[in-house]
Amino acid sequence: MAQSIYTVKQVNSYIKNMFTQDYMLGRIYVEGEVSNCKYHTSGHIYFSLKDESGTIACVMFAGQRGGLSFRLCDGRQVVAFGGVNVYERSGVYQLYVREVRLDGDGVLYERFQMLKKELEEMGMFAPEYKKPIPAYVSRVGIVTAPTGAAVRDIMNIAARRNPYVQLILYPAQVQGEGAKESIVRGIRMLEKTGVDVLIVGRGGGSIEDLWAFNEEEVARAIFDCRIPVISAVGHETDTTIADYVADLRAPTPSAAAELAVYDYRQTRMALEDCRLRITRLLTQKTAMSRMRLKEYQTRFQYLHPRYKLQEQQQRLADLEEALRKRMEDRLRDSRHRLAICMEAMKGLSPIQKLNQGYSYVESADKTVIKRIGQIQAGERLSVYVTDGIIRAQVEETTGYPERRTDSVR
Repeated sequence: MAQSIYTVKQVNSYIKNMFTQDYMLGRIYVEGEVSNCKYHTSGHIYFSLKDESGTIACVMFAGQRGGLSFRLCDGRQVVAFGGVNVYERSGVYQLYVREVRLDGDGVLYERFQMLKKELEEMGMFAPEYKKPIPAYVSRVGIVTAPTGAAVRDIMNIAARRNPYVQLILYPAQVQGEGAKESIVRGIRMLEKTGVDVLIVGRGGGSIEDLWAFNEEEVARAIFDCRIPVISAVGHETDTTIADYVADLRAPTPSAAAELAVYDYRQTRMALEDCRLRITRLLTQKTAMSRMRLKEYQTRFQYLHPRYKLQEQQQRLADLEEALRKRMEDRLRDSRHRLAICMEAMKGLSPIQKLNQGYSYVESADKTVIKRIGQIQAGERLSVYVTDGIIRAQVEETTGYPERRTDSVR
C-alpha cells in the first residue's frame, strides 16, 4: 500500500481546520498569569498566559484593544477571551484574544483604578486641599483594629518619642463586611473629640484585606475631616485610595506614629541648645552694653553741665586774672604818666614857685597884681607866701627904669 506524503503547509492547514471546526476552541475563556508581554509598534500585543502546568501564546491585535481598560504587564492575573487557532507559517497554535479582564485581584485592581481616576478628576487628591500636620501635638486619634501589630507599633513608637502625648483609639473593623462603615464612624467620632491629628490605617495584607480603605465612603470621610489625617495602610509597597486622599501618607503604622508624634528628647535638646545660645548671646550683649555704657559715661563726664560750668568758671577766672593784670598795667602806666606830668608841672605850680622865694599878690577884689599900674597908693593887698598870707597896704609904687612898663604882662 502506497504511503501518503503531505507537505508542511497541508499538515498545518489540516490542523488549523480542526481548530476552526471545534466550537469550544473558537469561544474560550483562558485564565492565567501574563508573561513575556510586549506592546508592538504596530499596536498589537504579544504575551503568554501561564499557570503552574504550562504556557499558551497569545496575541491581541490592535483592532481588539478597544475593550482593554488597563495596561497588560507581567505578573498580572487575567481572564482572556478569544479563539485558539494555528499560525500556519510557524505551525504553532496560539490564543487570538478579543477581550481581557482582570481576574480575582485583578478585578479589584480595575475597580481601584476606576475609583482613583474618578476621585482624582473631582480634585480630592489636589495638594491645595492637604492640611499641614501640626509639629507639636498633645492628642492623637487612631482609627484601627484594637488588636494587631499596627496599634501596638503606634503605641510603642509614641511612648518612646513622647510619653506625654495622649492616644485615643477608636476600635474599628478594618476588614470584611461592615469595615468601611466602621472606619467612617471612627473618623467622624474622633473628629468631634478635638484631637490634633488622626492616624487611619492597619497592618499589611492582600488587596482584599485592604479593600475597605479603597472604598469611596472612606475616602470622602477622610477628605471631609477637619482634622489632619495620616494614612498608614499596609506595608510600604501597599497603596490605597485613602493614601491619596489623606493629608499625609505614611508607609507603615510605625512611620505614621513618628510623623504624628514629635520626639520629646530631641525637642528638649533643641530647647536646651536654644537656651545656651540665648544665654551666650545675652552675655555677649550685656558685655557689649557695659562697654558702651562705660564709653558713654566717659563721654558724659566731659559733656556734663557740672564740667561745663567748671570749665566756664575756669575761663572766667582766667579772664578775671587777665583783666586784673591789664588794669594793673594800665594803672601802672597811668601812674607813670601822671608822675611825668607832675614832674613837668612842678615848674608851673604856684606853690613850687612860692617855695622858691616868690609870692603871689592879690588886690582887695581878688585881682592878681602883675603890674604897678594896677594898684594905687593906699590900697590893701594880700601877699601869698609859702606858709601863709600877708596883709599889706601900698605906700608907693616904683617902676623899673630899664624896662618898659607895657612890656610887663
